[in-house]
Amino acid sequence: MKIELNEDERLDDLLAEGLKIIQSPQVFSFSLDAVLLAKFAYVPIRKSGSIIDLCTGNGAIPLFLSARSNAPITGVELQPRLSDMAQRSVALNGLEEQIRIFTGDVKGIADILGHEKHDTVTCNPPYFPANELSDRNMLEEVAIARHELHLTLDQAVGNASALLKQGGKAAFVHRPGRLLDIITSMRQHRLEPKRIRFVYPKKGREANTLLIEGTKDGKPDLKILPPLYVYEDDGTYTPEIREMLYGPGA
Repeated sequence: MKIELNEDERLDDLLAEGLKIIQSPQVFSFSLDAVLLAKFAYVPIRKSGSIIDLCTGNGAIPLFLSARSNAPITGVELQPRLSDMAQRSVALNGLEEQIRIFTGDVKGIADILGHEKHDTVTCNPPYFPANELSDRNMLEEVAIARHELHLTLDQAVGNASALLKQGGKAAFVHRPGRLLDIITSMRQHRLEPKRIRFVYPKKGREANTLLIEGTKDGKPDLKILPPLYVYEDDGTYTPEIREMLYGPGA
């Protein structure tokens, strides 16, 4: 399918999935965090399931998840420019029957997509509080994606919970420094933390990424998974990361 690219856009390969994605280095390009979350999250396999990705950006996580599940996937993105990139990427890969992109606010999204009816919610929310936005010249699209200007962590968790059926799972990627905030918020919104995995740049360094998944109305039983290291000492990707990015045997 012929898809038009804007002047600042490029077409990148998602090698492990055999897909392509439209990116813009000026406006939005997905990071390793999106890959990590998409590989970490529980997803239903059958078409009868339902997956929602909040703060979907240019649609990277729905594309990744489509390789793991036959369930319908909805990406929710506030910013029309990013939503348009996501929609064109979906069309480029011929995935319109499985993935739809909804342009709108995460806040109150269950009123539109349905309360307590979905199996899985994934979310890569803005990491930084609004008061930490020091660069006032930052592009609006970048500032909204990175800082809690329109969506706080607690709002992201609360709206994820509202979408989930009982027993459904919500998975988030965030910074380890917000661990207590996210656990507190999850429990306040009926999401019992079940799995946590810390991601480290390399052995001997502090963790810089947190993956956490909770079950709607689940019983307390938290598992701390083995650490995930991104780089070897020589700066190359570890085998686990290499497989995530390039596929088995890479």
